[in-house]
Amino acid sequence: MPPTGTPFDWASVDVAVPRPSARLPGISMAGFSQRVAAPRVDIAMVAHPAVTLLIDLSEGEGVVYHTDGRHERGSVVIGLLPGDLRATSRGVGRFLQIRLEPVAAAAMLGASAELSGTLAGLEAVWGRDAGRAEDRLRAAASWDERFAIAAEILGRRLAARRPIDPEVARTWRRTLVSRGRARVDGLAADVGWSRKRLWSRFRSQLGITPKRAARLVRFDHAAHLLAAGHPASSVATESGYVDQSHLHREVKTFTGLTPTVVAVAPWLAIDDVAWPDSTPGGLRMWPAPSGASGTARSG
Repeated sequence: MPPTGTPFDWASVDVAVPRPSARLPGISMAGFSQRVAAPRVDIAMVAHPAVTLLIDLSEGEGVVYHTDGRHERGSVVIGLLPGDLRATSRGVGRFLQIRLEPVAAAAMLGASAELSGTLAGLEAVWGRDAGRAEDRLRAAASWDERFAIAAEILGRRLAARRPIDPEVARTWRRTLVSRGRARVDGLAADVGWSRKRLWSRFRSQLGITPKRAARLVRFDHAAHLLAAGHPASSVATESGYVDQSHLHREVKTFTGLTPTVVAVAPWLAIDDVAWPDSTPGGLRMWPAPSGASGTARSG
């Protein structure tokens, strides 16, 4: 996690990913450990099409998350549309980031509508299980062991809850596969529902409308293309935006930044390392640019 306004040096951070045996459908994990203590860090955080669990395993002060005049310290759950949000910390950090596709998040956490647009302490969502999970993860001797523990905990919670409607799950997957370009009418017809029924069930179970979900997925694809060095004009065309101005407005809506700034976001630069073979999604973090407010808007 870099200090505000300075380039991020990933050489000072160890990134760990789980073995295939520790992976669960709709869930991806990565572990991050700083080797060198850092001064105060102020990182803008941006909404993407996943609910994010950040389990703070740092020693000392840990991470503090700020949004809308309130803050949470330590492990948190961040919903799909968290609004203006930033993270601050100092010292040596270590945390486990877990990305839950909305279908998995709804099945595991319940009350998914309440997780859209919110920042909550993990204990507020999981109760005493949050503290027990942290203790087990802190006591683990390696990232492989931490991933195995997390997979066990997540798998048990998934098995204990009623899954969401298969029609809603299918619609979400089609939204991902189409990179947010499938029309709601077509999605409804695909599952044999009316547009109104799909809109209602999707929103009640995933906490977001089908249209907003498509916008999030489309933006996520565009952000990856920008980070890969593609010019904004071609990204707009490839991602299904009307024109470059449309892309600019959407990037501003979801990040509070310009496409040029998003293109050099350090977190995106290692997405293929931290999240191999996974659907793009989750909450990325990068330093707030010099002169910026240090927050990000999700729209």
